[in-house]
Amino acid sequence: MITLVSKDIEEYSVEHTTKLSKHLNELIDITKETRDDYGMICGPIEGTFLHFLVMISKAKRILEIGTFTGFSAQMMASALPDDGELITCDIEESTSAVAKEFFVKTKLDKKITQKIGPALETLKSLQGKFDIVFIDADKENYVQYYKRAMELLSEGGLIIIDNVLWGGKVLNPIEETDKAISELNELIKNDNKVKQVVLPVRDGMTLVMKSA
Repeated sequence: MITLVSKDIEEYSVEHTTKLSKHLNELIDITKETRDDYGMICGPIEGTFLHFLVMISKAKRILEIGTFTGFSAQMMASALPDDGELITCDIEESTSAVAKEFFVKTKLDKKITQKIGPALETLKSLQGKFDIVFIDADKENYVQYYKRAMELLSEGGLIIIDNVLWGGKVLNPIEETDKAISELNELIKNDNKVKQVVLPVRDGMTLVMKSA
């Protein structure tokens, strides 16, 4: 699991963060046991932070780009009101099936709609506005995801982007993925129509709001 702080500080922070439900801990364990890329799961600190953001913002409609095994979707959906909606997009059927199983276990499946297929195509078909958009999918398309998210964002809405520090590689981007994330970071930095903050949580999170 990628983190910018020491293992001891990470463990201490988790220990002092609200405990996860049995099903969420089970999901983390299954992801670790079955996936070599299990580090993609956002984990208890970032997941709880997402939960807080949904509660504080009183969001009713959320778009998630990148489902993986569904941990972050559950953390956000559990903070939605009973009539809230979360649409989550992913291209991989195997991880989406695991996510679906746990959506049912946690009784959040009525709030969550899964869209399977290339996210850019899904985003073109979506209607209406979203109070929160969480971007955590393939990094090469981050700029395109962000631009479409801005079009779909409600007035006063929030865009949250994961992995924006990319293990520190944004300081000297060499690989295509490094460059794609760096390009998005610069795009947001130079956009005077938004306000943003970069948080060194896990692998870096950016929160973006349209300027008043």
